Amino acid sequence: MSRVRYHVLHRTLYHYAWPVTDSRQLLHLTPRDTPTQRTVTHRIDIDPDPVERARRTDYFGNVLEQLSIGTAHDTLTVTAESVVDLTPSRTADAIPSPAWEYVRDRLHQIGPAPLMEPCQYLYASPHVEPLAALARYARLDFRRERPLFDATLALMRRIHRDFEFDPQATTVSTPLETLLRQRRGVCQDFAHFMIGCLRALGLPARYVSGYLLTQPPPGQPRMIGADASHAWVSVFCPGMGWVDMDPTNCMQPGDQHITVAWGRDFSDVTPMRGVILGGGEHAVDVQVTVTPEHETPPGLTPKPAQPLERG
Repeated sequence: MSRVRYHVLHRTLYHYAWPVTDSRQLLHLTPRDTPTQRTVTHRIDIDPDPVERARRTDYFGNVLEQLSIGTAHDTLTVTAESVVDLTPSRTADAIPSPAWEYVRDRLHQIGPAPLMEPCQYLYASPHVEPLAALARYARLDFRRERPLFDATLALMRRIHRDFEFDPQATTVSTPLETLLRQRRGVCQDFAHFMIGCLRALGLPARYVSGYLLTQPPPGQPRMIGADASHAWVSVFCPGMGWVDMDPTNCMQPGDQHITVAWGRDFSDVTPMRGVILGGGEHAVDVQVTVTPEHETPPGLTPKPAQPLERG
């Protein structure tokens, strides 16, 4: 398949009520290299300049930038700019997958090394509790001896039908049982919910953070979640590896999804988090723009204050 190249701008602007005298931040803003994605160029500009700055790889293999700002400031601007190549992979439905019960049983046994890595995504994490109610919800699609890929695809489609996108309905700490009851939220919620359903059945699923193409190709609908960092799900299928699913848009991510980081849930891959001394109340402006490289990216203009990165 042909390669596509994208230019990504992600700007975060904090406004503080009074000066911050010390700021320590952790950034997950660097796109990952994968078999279908390659980062051509990448830079992160920070204003004011940090007095200390270091880059390392976290436990999950994501690039993590650490910085310390000792200059008093009442605004903090972090702008990440990347050029990324994507080569869409063949559709996963062309490959047969084993029955989901086989995968569950295999992963709960002490087996060969290739299956050990998915096992860390089997259990509860800070934002995902594999509740019995989630298992009951998922069982409608995970019938006896149904292939894992087919069942996961059906679960994604049902979540998309049953849940409504509503940025005002939840916060980052809304429990999954509340989400199940009200059935409204954002991409982060839908990803956590689908992961909870899969883990409640004993299946490994991880949280993927990234970006969507801001404006789709002609004739295609604009995807939900294209104005901020997006989130989707990856499930492990033996023989296929990790297979991505986007319940917010009811699709398998392809040449319009750019991967930044993955982990157990949002807490492992937060785009920007840290601690500050001073500052008081604050507002956050976030803008993400993803354009094909041959197009001129639109200028970055502040959006109204909103919760950080809840696309």
